[in-house]
Amino acid sequence: MNERIPWDQYFMSQSMLLSMRSTCSRLAVGATIVRDKRVISGGYNGSVSGDVHCIDEGCFVVDGHCVRTVHAEANALLQCAKFGVKTEGADLYVTHFPCLQCTKQLIQSGIQKIYYLNDYRNHQYAVELLKKAGVLTEKISVPTDFFKTIEHVYTDPV
Repeated sequence: MNERIPWDQYFMSQSMLLSMRSTCSRLAVGATIVRDKRVISGGYNGSVSGDVHCIDEGCFVVDGHCVRTVHAEANALLQCAKFGVKTEGADLYVTHFPCLQCTKQLIQSGIQKIYYLNDYRNHQYAVELLKKAGVLTEKISVPTDFFKTIEHVYTDPV
């Protein structure tokens, strides 16, 4: 292959890979925060450190939501906070459209654009807040051919 993967697909692919670390049995989500074409953080949805995992114990559902799970976007933001990495002006690549609570956190943290792969319960107020805050959103796709190329690169001799 002589063609490089485009940036948006590259970063979204990282979010897809992160989602494979999810400990949530209901939905696997991955998120990657990027500034100046550099990954500054990543996260996936799962239990608080030290707690049991939904994939092991089942979900702890209250009012239709698992209260045990920290969302991928929040985990990525918390990693930045923990290690002193600024998020102002960064972009987010996430496998699923952010929930209302994550949307508010993303706006407050200065995320300027959200790229997402799948619609998922897109809350109308979240959409409205993003518009009011001037945070752009774009639904993108990752062609499966990119992943087929990985096998080719590592199995075919040069």
